[in-house]
Amino acid sequence: MKQALEIVQGYQGPTLRIMEVCGTHTHEIFRKGIRKVLPETIELISGPGCPVCVTPVDFIDEAILLATEHGCTICTFGDLVRVPGTRQSLASMRAQGADVRIVYSPMDALAYAKENPEKQVVFLSVGFETTIPACCLTVWQAKQEKVDNYSLLTANKTMPQAYRAMKDACELFLYPGHVHAITGTKICEQMKEEGISGVVAGFTTKELITALAVAVTRFQQGKPFFENCYPRIVKPEGNPAAVHLIHQVMEPCDALWRGIGEMKDSGMRLRSEYAAWDARLKYNLPKVEGKPNPVCRCGQVLQGQCKPTDCPVFGRGCTPEHPIGACMVSDEGACSAFYLYGGAL
Repeated sequence: MKQALEIVQGYQGPTLRIMEVCGTHTHEIFRKGIRKVLPETIELISGPGCPVCVTPVDFIDEAILLATEHGCTICTFGDLVRVPGTRQSLASMRAQGADVRIVYSPMDALAYAKENPEKQVVFLSVGFETTIPACCLTVWQAKQEKVDNYSLLTANKTMPQAYRAMKDACELFLYPGHVHAITGTKICEQMKEEGISGVVAGFTTKELITALAVAVTRFQQGKPFFENCYPRIVKPEGNPAAVHLIHQVMEPCDALWRGIGEMKDSGMRLRSEYAAWDARLKYNLPKVEGKPNPVCRCGQVLQGQCKPTDCPVFGRGCTPEHPIGACMVSDEGACSAFYLYGGAL
């Protein structure tokens, strides 16, 4: 690792902007003190790698509508509960009597539905390729077992279009190891052919420093490149069984990303064979257009246009205890990382 660190610290070229497309990378880089040892010539940018952060306000409003107007039990991961909607969060609605339950996996939500057949249970299906298979498995199993009081409200997204949308914000990507453990490296090779460079990185200090050293070395060669620096987990073929399950249950669709806007084929929705477990169809939800708080700069942070500390409410009106934006809520959010490790104002 010493040699890799020397390569990184010795970089003297033009400013090299590297975008982390993984919220866990953002937090681990801070936690391990890696930012502090980088030269001024290397700039790390936090991109749209936090699934909760890129989920639009509309989705929170839909979930609140299901809980209040349709009396559904909402099952969700903990960080999503405190994400602000247009007017309220799921946490504030729960305080007013809505049935909102925190679960640790989609299977917990399905189990709760089977244990409580008199309740209509909706799992908030948010996440990238890493968590999509588990959500698909619950719907597949619900269909097999004829569990008709369970459904998904989907906001699942896939990374390829995000890479393309962010390519001008950086010179190269630090690709998320968890995502490519599922998808494999084919998309990364395609990105290289399109002139987009990047390295897949692991999560230990040694793996992150090694990935940065490889990135610096290959960047100086002046050609688009891709390197898999996490081969012990990420294989070229990925996880074929998980990919097959995803495509068996879901299909691509256009999706709205907070701050970025709508991107074609960047989301996943349930196929028509599983329409009975699609909460939007099951409850005939109207089109919802949420309105984010105008003082929040989460959208710009997610696009790499500004740092969290550039936001006027960072560390003042917006803290992890009292978040104004999703990037301060999630354990993978850039604002949360800057606040916890970078120093609040």
